[in-house]
Amino acid sequence: MRFSSLFALRRWLPGALALLAGCTDSFAPDVTTSPPSLLVVDGFLNSQGVTTIKLSRAYAIASKTAAPTETRATVYIEDEAGTRLLLTETSVKGTYTSAAQTLNPARKYRLHLNTLAGKEYASDYVPVKTTPAIDAVTWRTDNEGLNIYVNTHDATGNSQYYRWDYVETWEINPIYRPQVEYVNGAMRDIVVPFPTICWGTAPSTPIQIAKTTALTQDVVSDFRVRQLPTTSNLLDSRYSILVQQHALTKEEYGYWELLRKNTESIGSLFDAQPAQLTGNVRCLNSPSDAALGFIGAHSMTEKRIFIRRAELPRAWLVKNGYESCQPPDSVFFDRGMPPPNPAQVLQSIFGAGSALPIEELYNKMGVLNGYTAKSRDCIDCRTRGTSVKPSFWP
Repeated sequence: MRFSSLFALRRWLPGALALLAGCTDSFAPDVTTSPPSLLVVDGFLNSQGVTTIKLSRAYAIASKTAAPTETRATVYIEDEAGTRLLLTETSVKGTYTSAAQTLNPARKYRLHLNTLAGKEYASDYVPVKTTPAIDAVTWRTDNEGLNIYVNTHDATGNSQYYRWDYVETWEINPIYRPQVEYVNGAMRDIVVPFPTICWGTAPSTPIQIAKTTALTQDVVSDFRVRQLPTTSNLLDSRYSILVQQHALTKEEYGYWELLRKNTESIGSLFDAQPAQLTGNVRCLNSPSDAALGFIGAHSMTEKRIFIRRAELPRAWLVKNGYESCQPPDSVFFDRGMPPPNPAQVLQSIFGAGSALPIEELYNKMGVLNGYTAKSRDCIDCRTRGTSVKPSFWP
């Protein structure tokens, strides 16, 4: 989850960071290993579609594990009259979704939930905003790489505060085509070839917001949502980006702006000190149990574009993502005195399945004396994505 750990813990760091001003010794506050157990609520109430809410717990900055999820909670959308719409937990633990619904723009709504431990949380009631359509998603290149921009406007002037997410998808083209496989302790011609193409997908991570309150019109022009360097392997063949637009209230925008500042502006002692982050989610039966998150209610609009490698400058040294996989390794079973047992060599290299054979190697006499091989990640593109072609792919 985007802010389940690092963001949540920033609110406890200002005092610790202040200690750095008078010394040059490194300092690691205790919070990096023993954070408070904040409930993190991520998502928004989709007024024209499916609402998705992710629940987790804050965890240490130094932790190398995933954020602890909050499972088996009872989660629902509630309006001021008490009408409720239940969200159910999906196969992804800690993720709850509703049926597709349309919220009444004349009412206010909130998220209400009860954890398995008996804690009751609710967000503030918020008005419903309608997000305008995206006018265009465009791209241009410069010496730094590929730049992707979003353009939008609201003729009614009611939006003014915007946030953008994106989901990018790209083709993965593995560089090896294995001719053999190791099965049941023996080598044979490959029966089911590995995929020759896969697709990788990743959501955005930066917080991208803009407001038009200082302008005479509610217009956003050429807001850059993504920049890719000239060498990015995402551009090796075909790349797609789905830009998602949200219209926020002033209060929700303020939350995201503070969250962005807290996570992007602590690079030096001269940056602004992190401020305490206060969302609109609170524990009703235990006020001392803090929560992190801001739940707004609005629709979402989106637009997708595709970019092919052939459309980009030829001079760009675009990578394919498999640079570290070259050249292939060689596995010989006629080296050494005395020569090792071929079956034992194959079992030791390929038995665990982490390395895969590619093709046979013959000596000058035309005798088989080994195989080329590489790690599974260098051969099976499913370790980097999916071999199932996305429904929107051309």
